[in-house]
Amino acid sequence: MRIYRHYNDLPEDYRNGSIAVGNFDGVHKGHCEVINRAGDFAHERGIPWGVLTFEPHPRSLFNKDEPPFRLTPFHIKARQIESMGVDFLVVVDFNKNFAEIAAADFVEQVLVLSFEASYVVSGFDFVFGFKRTGNIDVLRALGQKFGFGTSGIKQVLDEEGEVISSTRIRKFLANGDLRAAARLLGRHYEIEGRITQGDQRGRTIGFPTANIDLDTNTRPLIGVYAIRAGIDLGSDTVWHDGVANLGYRPTFNGETCILETHLFNFNNNVYGEYLRVALVEFIRPEQKFNGIEDLTAQIKKDCVQSKLILTEEQY
Repeated sequence: MRIYRHYNDLPEDYRNGSIAVGNFDGVHKGHCEVINRAGDFAHERGIPWGVLTFEPHPRSLFNKDEPPFRLTPFHIKARQIESMGVDFLVVVDFNKNFAEIAAADFVEQVLVLSFEASYVVSGFDFVFGFKRTGNIDVLRALGQKFGFGTSGIKQVLDEEGEVISSTRIRKFLANGDLRAAARLLGRHYEIEGRITQGDQRGRTIGFPTANIDLDTNTRPLIGVYAIRAGIDLGSDTVWHDGVANLGYRPTFNGETCILETHLFNFNNNVYGEYLRVALVEFIRPEQKFNGIEDLTAQIKKDCVQSKLILTEEQY
C-alpha cells in the first residue's frame, strides 16, 4: 500500500478510483465495512481502491484539553488498513486551515480535482467541511453534480444487535473488558510504541520489562493484563506470550502512566525497538505492595494466570 501525506500528490495511476473516507479511529468492524464496500466497487470495475483519512484526529484539534482518546494512532491505523488490501492511503493534515474549508469546496478540491473519484463511500454519520455542515446527503448531491457515485453505510451491528462504535470500544477498555472490545475490533486491542529504558528494576528481581509510554493512546483500565507482544515487523511480527502492568507503579511512587511488558522466555535487548502489545485479558487492578518480596510473589502469580489464559486463547 502506498501512503501519501497530501491529496495533491496523488499520481495518475491512483486517480478515478473508489475511495473510502473517514477518521477510522479503531478500524473496527464498522469501519472495515465502509472500507471494504469501496473495495468491492473498485474490484468490480478494475479501478484503484483508496482510503482518505485525517491526522491528527479532528477531535484533537477542537478538544485539546480532552484526555487521550485514540484507539489507533496513525501507525496502527495505517497497518490495519494495509492488511485489508487497500491500494493507497491518503492522509490529510487536519489543521485549522483545513478545518475552515467549506463542505462543497472539500468535495470539489479533494475528491473531484485531486482524486477524480469515481465512487465515494462513507459511514452514514460522516460529517465534513467548515462547522461540520457536510453530511451524506450533501455528499450525494455533490456526487450527482460532479459525476461520482456515493454510498453511506448504515450502522453495523454486533451479534447482540448493538451498534459497533469506537465509543463502545473505549468503554469496554475503560472497564477492562478486553474480549468485548476485541469482538468489535475484530482483533485484540493493541498498544504500541518505542521501547524506552527505565530504571531496570524488573531485571534485578527476575522480571525484565520492555516499557512503553502511552502517548496519545486511550487509557484502558489500570492494572495487570495477559498479553502477547512482538517487535513490529508488520505481518511478519513474531508474537510472544507475556504479562504487563499498565499504570503508575505505586510501590515505587511512579508518577507517569506506562505499560511495562514482561515476555516469557525472552531476553533479547530490544531498547529502541518498536513494540506491539496486544491486551488479551485483564487479570487484576494495579496495587501498592509493602516491599519487593510481596511484589515479586504477586508477579509470579500473575505470570501463572497469564499462561493459563493464553494457553486457551486462539491467536
